[in-house]
Amino acid sequence: MAATVAALQQEFSFRRLVVVLAVLADKDVDGVLELLEPVADYVVATRNSSPRALPAIRLAEQAAEVFGADRVVVEPELPDAIAAAVALAEEDLEGEMSGVGILVTGSVVTVADARRLFRR
Repeated sequence: MAATVAALQQEFSFRRLVVVLAVLADKDVDGVLELLEPVADYVVATRNSSPRALPAIRLAEQAAEVFGADRVVVEPELPDAIAAAVALAEEDLEGEMSGVGILVTGSVVTVADARRLFRR
C-alpha cells in the first residue's frame, strides 16, 4: 500500500479520491488504513470473494477509527461499493469531474473481482 500511496501522491492530483477497500482478514488492516488516510477523502468498505476476506462491517469499524465515521461507508457487496464510490466521487461537483478518482484496492482478489465486474 505504501507504493500505491506514493504513486498517487507523485503522479496524480486529486480534488477528491474515493477508495473502495476490501482486505483479507489476516493482513495489517490498520497499517493499510493509516497509509490511505492522507490521500483518500472517503473509504467504501466492502468484501471480496475470498473466504479469507474481512467482513465489510469489521473493516468499516476499523476504518472509522482512522478516518472518522463521516468518511466511511459500508457496502457488503463489491458492485454496490463501486456504485457508492461513484456517487461519493460525483457528489456536489456540479458537473466538473476533473481531478476526481476512485481507487479499488486492498487485495489482488479485490482487484480481480472488480476487473471481472468491469468486463461485463
